[in-house]
Amino acid sequence: MWKSGMRWMFLIVGTMVGAGYASGRELWQFFGHESGLAIILFTILFICAIAIMMKVSFQYQTTNYYALLELILGKKIARFYDILIFFYLMSTTVIMIAGSGATFEAFHVSKWVGIGFIVLCIILIFLRGIQGVLTFNVIILPLLIIGLMSILIVYTIDEQLTYILSLDHQANWTAAFTFTALNILSILAVLGAVGDKIKSNGEIIIASVGSGLILGVISFIYNNSLIQISEVIILYEIPLFAILKNYPSYTYIIMSVLLWFAIFTTAISGVMGLVTRVQEFFQHHMWKIALGLLLILTPLTNIGFSTLIALLYPIYGIVNLYLLCAILLFPFYKKI
Repeated sequence: MWKSGMRWMFLIVGTMVGAGYASGRELWQFFGHESGLAIILFTILFICAIAIMMKVSFQYQTTNYYALLELILGKKIARFYDILIFFYLMSTTVIMIAGSGATFEAFHVSKWVGIGFIVLCIILIFLRGIQGVLTFNVIILPLLIIGLMSILIVYTIDEQLTYILSLDHQANWTAAFTFTALNILSILAVLGAVGDKIKSNGEIIIASVGSGLILGVISFIYNNSLIQISEVIILYEIPLFAILKNYPSYTYIIMSVLLWFAIFTTAISGVMGLVTRVQEFFQHHMWKIALGLLLILTPLTNIGFSTLIALLYPIYGIVNLYLLCAILLFPFYKKI
């Protein structure tokens, strides 16, 4: 149970901790000053939403996100969100691919090298199907979490930052709802695809509580660090590099590699959601469908990494509030 629960936990964390989150850009877009309460609320909402989605997926043994959408929203509304999620997963995948290009550019390498490299790696992972995605997450995510937490804690100590949470002046608490709603969409797509592989309620508890606490703690520490450099964040495509600027070059290199892996884990989760949905209509091996989708999506990376996040994420966050409410209320109206 513990082993399987940890596997789902890393899948969930890997889906969320992508280019936008690990780089700090997504956190700064939603949180920033006066957001301590918002991050606590996000943690609670996230745990509840994950537990409910996993329970429904497990109970009905779903194999793609549309089956889960139908159960939670009903057929009519599910059709709308089916289209929304499909385009969201496509845009998220584009953002991750663009993020890989931005990471390579930080080392004065052409962004197209970074884009081509991540596309090739995604195809290689999907040669093993869903099992390849799960195995990769279990290996990489612990290293990513440890690396990100280490640099944030070292930065906190060096800058003598404090973590006093005052409930006064918490004007941004409503950001918890849009931030949770935004990230629930891609996670629903992934959890809907693995419902038939969940074996017990214990796995659900471990995965939901574990992933929520990990993301809540990282979000709080990361946001607190970004507040200290708020005046220079606008100068950086990737805010994490503003934190790393005064550290030795090897630290910069290590964190850049880990950032790329964060981008990669979310990219393969997004592609997995797309592929499992498309497989219902085209009975081909996963890697062939993934290749076709990536060939279509790659040219869209010219729009730019931070531009995509700033434009798309707030819109999706607001639209998905209905979905978040439906998920949280599902246990109650299902009983009725």
